[in-house]
Amino acid sequence: MTDMTAPAAPSGTEAGTPPGRPGEWSLDALADAYAYPEGDGVWLRANMVSSLDGAGQHDGRSQPLSSDTDMRIFGTLRGLADVVVVGAETVRLEGYRPARAREAFAARRAAAGQGPAPVIAVVSASLDLDFSQPLFTEPLVPTLILTGAAAPADRVRAAREAGAEVLVAGDGAGVEPARALAALAERGHRRLLTEGGPRLLGQFVAAGVLDELCLTVSPTMTAGNAQRIAGGPPVAVPARFSVVSVLEEDGFLFTRYRRV
Repeated sequence: MTDMTAPAAPSGTEAGTPPGRPGEWSLDALADAYAYPEGDGVWLRANMVSSLDGAGQHDGRSQPLSSDTDMRIFGTLRGLADVVVVGAETVRLEGYRPARAREAFAARRAAAGQGPAPVIAVVSASLDLDFSQPLFTEPLVPTLILTGAAAPADRVRAAREAGAEVLVAGDGAGVEPARALAALAERGHRRLLTEGGPRLLGQFVAAGVLDELCLTVSPTMTAGNAQRIAGGPPVAVPARFSVVSVLEEDGFLFTRYRRV
């Protein structure tokens, strides 16, 4: 893996990265490179992948744009997070399952006071979800659902009967991003990771609560009319982010940006 934000170093150490290619990095090395900032504040990080022509998915899924190393980083980001926040449509399209405990991150998570695996928090206004799926029936820790006060009462009841914890984070049918983050923080969850989809990420951007974007630029082109990584109404003034690192392997760029 080459760090393009600093002068090249034969070993990689002077550039602030471990030596070798990204697929050769240990999970410990990846975890150090992608560690959350120190402090007690809430930090919301997004992890997304995009083709060269701006598609955030192909045939409704992100996997065709991904790579083995991208999936290693995906797993590392999950291994560091308290909660994975995801939209209901992405849960349906990507076939979300509960996050699993991984031995490689066990000691690190225990030292940080985290549970064995991150909580999955699903954002949904309608709660149009299949509560017989493993995400709700087999999680290591109960799945959370973030919704609004006007959510259908029968669906809220069904979610709770399935074992999910329902958190109200909006006065209407939908979720207010800042209130969603506050509700998670009240439960001690400050290291937050969102994996989209585009509509949810767009809401976080519009609300000004996204702190960091980890974006994999895939060396692919899809054409078609696939969504970008963020959707919804445009912001009045483009949100500005600064580059933290740009890493490359086999044509894939693994980038990190933080909000200015």
